[in-house]
Amino acid sequence: MDFFDTLFFNVFKHYKPTKKQKANTIALYYISTLQCSLLLLSGIFLSSFLNEMNSFRVSSESAWTLFIILCIVIIFRNWFYYSGKKRKILNAKLNSKKNSEEYNIYLLWSLLAASIILSITMLYFI
Repeated sequence: MDFFDTLFFNVFKHYKPTKKQKANTIALYYISTLQCSLLLLSGIFLSSFLNEMNSFRVSSESAWTLFIILCIVIIFRNWFYYSGKKRKILNAKLNSKKNSEEYNIYLLWSLLAASIILSITMLYFI
């Protein structure tokens, strides 16, 4: 299991007792938003690095189009990956582990907020 699987199941397990029907949807929104914001952040760093190196340059329109396409791919990939049998298999593997990593839900939501805020500020200043 990778890092994003662990984050997904931490959010899923937190909301499962209180919001039985919506726990999977909340966790899907969380992990997709986190991955898209990290994609934006890495794209901004790559763009500024290539700009400083006077290397390969992509137009702003093309970069935003590529970002939107990759976000759609991430959303559909997560939807397929975490909605069916695969989620049940990963959940069984996670439950069978004795020392599974548990993260505080406030830490997880602050990680998401920090990545979004950092991406937006980097986009504004660069």
